[in-house]
Amino acid sequence: MEIIADIQNDYKEKFGIPRQSGLSPNVISKIIFRKEYRVKEALMGLSEYSHLWILWDFNLLKKNSWSPTVRPPVLGGNKRVGVFATRSPNRPNSIGLSCVKIEKISYDEKDSPIIYVSGADMADGTPVYDIKPYIPYADCIPDAVGSFSDSYKDEKCAVIYDDRVFEGVKEDIKDNIIDILSLNPCPRYIDDNNRVFGMTFGDWEIKFTSDGNTVKVISVM
Repeated sequence: MEIIADIQNDYKEKFGIPRQSGLSPNVISKIIFRKEYRVKEALMGLSEYSHLWILWDFNLLKKNSWSPTVRPPVLGGNKRVGVFATRSPNRPNSIGLSCVKIEKISYDEKDSPIIYVSGADMADGTPVYDIKPYIPYADCIPDAVGSFSDSYKDEKCAVIYDDRVFEGVKEDIKDNIIDILSLNPCPRYIDDNNRVFGMTFGDWEIKFTSDGNTVKVISVM
């Protein structure tokens, strides 16, 4: 398969990226096409859609083998389920699938055309294999059942902090950091309220603790 584009955003490492697309809708990502595919005619009609499917590569997790069962983080990391019953990146083929919202398509800046999207669950530099429009009448199934994932779809943590830790941080970046932390990026099998975790977002290194229900921001530097 050919790589047609790359993702550009503030998720600089794997830890902290939302576990599903759409969970952090305010973070903006760019789809930057490779030179060969940087053709505006290829995007004709795309602006008439609101959302996209993205097929991409789990480039930060490369393995030479695979396991038929995995331990989903949302289940605490201590219960195994079949790999094909999850969206785990530990798969025979390292292909991801995400649905994102189209914010705008730019034709008048360097490397245009560029697609601006929100809700991505991909790291900066993620290779993209293909994009396809989201078609509501075919792709939306209102009565679909989501197994164990349905139990956690609305789960969010309270985020507490002293205002001083965000001094010098732009308001939109602050909001994005708080939104991401509310999803609790920490593995659920770690039960240590005093353990300090670190997460990079853009140019900022965030330190925080978590008790599973509340995330406390210690520093943003």
